[in-house]
Amino acid sequence: MLPHLDASHNLAKWLLRNEQDAQDVVQEAFLRAFKSFGGFHGSNGRAWLLTIVRNTSYTLLKKNRVADLTTPFDEEIHLSDEESVNAATILERSEGAELIREAMDELPAEFREILTLRHQEDLSYKEIADIVQIPPGTVMSRLSRARGTLRKNLGARINRER
Repeated sequence: MLPHLDASHNLAKWLLRNEQDAQDVVQEAFLRAFKSFGGFHGSNGRAWLLTIVRNTSYTLLKKNRVADLTTPFDEEIHLSDEESVNAATILERSEGAELIREAMDELPAEFREILTLRHQEDLSYKEIADIVQIPPGTVMSRLSRARGTLRKNLGARINRER
């Protein structure tokens, strides 16, 4: 389990948006995993552990009612033809990393989760589907919507700074 500590912390931190809560959730998730390890018969320990971290994070979010966990499809938001911002434009700016972090923080938990698992943890669609417990097609759809919303958030931030 220890090789997956960083990935667990990273996922919890992006979901909860709070360092202390993330540390608490990872500790709780590792305890749960340790207690349940005898029943683990799968082949992908990383996905199994990240599922526990995810579920523990969502339990805390629901308990504290910190964030709205779902985002209804809104045609105006998700299909906006607003100016597209590419990665090169963002990285040209010295505060690019900060812009990305702020734009990610504006996303709902389900979008932060899917982007973190795919782009920071480099998990496959199948692994993400196993962790989030949704079909791979839904992973791809949610990832597309998350990228589009992130792009829109980044575009709005960059345009405000000009």
